[in-house]
Amino acid sequence: MTPSSGVHPVDEVLPPQQMASYGLQHVLVLYAGAVAVPLILGGALGLAPAQVVTLINANLLTSGIATLIQTLGFWKFGARLPLVQACSFIALAPMIMIGKEYGLPHVFGAVIAGGAITVLLAPAISRLLRFFPPVVIGSLITVIGISLMPAAAIWLGGGNPDAPDFGSAPNLLLGLATVAITLGIYARFGGFVGNLAVLLGLVAGTAIAAVFGLTDFAQVGHAAWFEFSAPFAFGLPAFGLAPILIMTLAMMVIMAETTGNCLAIGQIVGRPATPATLGNAFRADGLSTMIGGVFNSFPYNAFTQNTGLIALSGIRSRYVVASAGAIMVLMGLFPKLGALIASVPRPVLGGCAIVMFGMTTVAGIQELSRVRFEGTRNAIVVAVSVSVGVLPMSFPALFAQAAGPLKLVLESGIFLAAITAVLLNLLLNRGAAEQEAPAAATH
Repeated sequence: MTPSSGVHPVDEVLPPQQMASYGLQHVLVLYAGAVAVPLILGGALGLAPAQVVTLINANLLTSGIATLIQTLGFWKFGARLPLVQACSFIALAPMIMIGKEYGLPHVFGAVIAGGAITVLLAPAISRLLRFFPPVVIGSLITVIGISLMPAAAIWLGGGNPDAPDFGSAPNLLLGLATVAITLGIYARFGGFVGNLAVLLGLVAGTAIAAVFGLTDFAQVGHAAWFEFSAPFAFGLPAFGLAPILIMTLAMMVIMAETTGNCLAIGQIVGRPATPATLGNAFRADGLSTMIGGVFNSFPYNAFTQNTGLIALSGIRSRYVVASAGAIMVLMGLFPKLGALIASVPRPVLGGCAIVMFGMTTVAGIQELSRVRFEGTRNAIVVAVSVSVGVLPMSFPALFAQAAGPLKLVLESGIFLAAITAVLLNLLLNRGAAEQEAPAAATH
């Protein structure tokens, strides 16, 4: 609902205490995923624990900066939508490949170059929005929601599928209790309290875990009070042709996912993405990625996990998400704060994720409900594109034989769904694509 002042909900500035509370809710949702990339990369490249800590702090700091750029924006940088930015998993495999073959300086060099190329390509790629009519947008948003469920399942089981207690009764019951508390708060209360259902569910779930000895806060005491990740902490970046080409391909896939995220958020908050919006979002991704390379971090794009939180809470203000960015900056500078948030048990996150990620899927279904199926071939477009999009998630071993750039593309269900939906719509609906495209702007 638009405020009585006439300000669009996306541009609404809430009272400070609400901004901080809603922003913290976003940070709690994304934290586990945000630190996963530096943890996995550090382990794969055999970095020392102190070096991994440097990567994590740098990641949190630059994730906050990236979120501020994307939400607040300046000139032609930033979508000015409530998009939470964090390290992209798409670039993880290419970075490990580059790091093992060429070394860490080439990783950061490729990241900086890939970000610069993204900024340059942004105007051209943004003009492809006309190929995304409602049938494509709805299919893509649906796949985004479904593709998040494995992450929810992993969190619900305990976070580490190889751990002996993964999927144990205490983990599952803790997750179930969190789901029940979150839904109870959401159903029982309205307004400010109801919108904080996820945050309160996370706090209550963590308290239950602490009572039964399923979590502890020891790492908070060990964390430093202040730490700043200096630029080029691992040495000056190196620029090689092959690493840059590999990273550029990864950034192309990231731009495809950014398109899907912008379209999804645009529909949920009532401000549909335009070519200009996409161009600004791509430039922000590119600039943030360049900053990440300088400060020992990685490529950035919008975190899909937070889309469901916006749909569930109904809080559409980009300034709320900007406050989440400010909190991440503080976490990058004050590791004790990050350690406190990291103490939230994974099953608790998984319980809340079930609700939030499901809301993303519902947003896709709602978009598809506006599509005309009678007398069109839209049904087959949706059926095939959604099916193809969930293949990498439903059975990852299917593409295990793929290698190099092909593997990078095939592992992204969102990218596969987007390509399939766009091509099928063009081939099967032909002229109907252009006729239906403007409808996306009316929802």
